[in-house]
Amino acid sequence: MRKEGEALIAASGLSATILRPWYVLGPGHRWPYALLPIYKFMEILPWTRESALRLGLVSIHQMVAALVAAVEDPVDGVRFAGVREIRDAGTAKLTA
Repeated sequence: MRKEGEALIAASGLSATILRPWYVLGPGHRWPYALLPIYKFMEILPWTRESALRLGLVSIHQMVAALVAAVEDPVDGVRFAGVREIRDAGTAKLTA
């Protein structure tokens, strides 16, 4: 459904930023904090780094910062922001 929805948005000609978090940590969603050491370890290993970064956890604050960045810096076309871009949104603009 996610890919289908993204494809429909892209085909519509609308300008959009599509955020792709894997899991958002926040109130009531704290159990995955126990997984953070495993994620950090997997980010170190070359053969698991890409997956660990793609499926990383983002905080609710990072997600809100990414939403604000998407609104403040609109694009012409469609921009996809994964975990890395969401994490970076608090310190830098989203890239096209």
